[in-house]
Amino acid sequence: MRRFAVLQFPASNCDQDCVHAVRVLGHEARLLWHKETSLGDAEVVIIPGGFSYGDYLRCGAIARFSPVMQAVQAFARAGGLVLGICNGFQILCEAGLLPGALIRNRSLQFRCEQVFLKTANPDTPFTSRIPADALLRIPVAHGEGCYYADRETLIELQTSRQILWQYCSRRGELTDDANPNGSLLNIAGICNRAGNVAGLMPHPDRASEAILGSTDGRWIFASLLATLDQRAAATA
Repeated sequence: MRRFAVLQFPASNCDQDCVHAVRVLGHEARLLWHKETSLGDAEVVIIPGGFSYGDYLRCGAIARFSPVMQAVQAFARAGGLVLGICNGFQILCEAGLLPGALIRNRSLQFRCEQVFLKTANPDTPFTSRIPADALLRIPVAHGEGCYYADRETLIELQTSRQILWQYCSRRGELTDDANPNGSLLNIAGICNRAGNVAGLMPHPDRASEAILGSTDGRWIFASLLATLDQRAAATA
């Protein structure tokens, strides 16, 4: 049984969703309050969606200073697996663990809908178990999910294969109509250069059971679990 830590900030509202998704897969997930200074024996850290600190200043701008984020920084530097979902993605960008920023949606409206994702790089701890050529159907729910970065950063993301998922049509086309928020290059999720920290705006935690309309989010969690197994085998 693998051990996941799910961070909990004031006003987080998807922490229980993440805990449930991990437990559905038969693994341990525990909530970790933002004032904690240790991650304990966690093997994966999930920073969930929601509205940490009420989204004051900017989304994720205050959460980055929470004591627990110092532990996350150290965990990430040591190669630990970190996944930020929605507001968690915003927090990772604010904390400097991922490049770029999430800004207001192009429509200036909150978008809550199902989207399709194309996997841009299948060879990462977050994507390795996603079936080849599969399009993931996963919901989004955000007002500030437009991924933005300068030209140099976008080139770096492409060159280093740090773009993990892109919004696409049901046919897999990277169209403007399929992009719910105006993200540059249709970016839905990225990772750091080391490949152990990733963030995405769509919610795999809300696509973990058939009753929710999709189980495609499980492939992302399955990829993380497979990576842990591979690491354990390599050190055995």
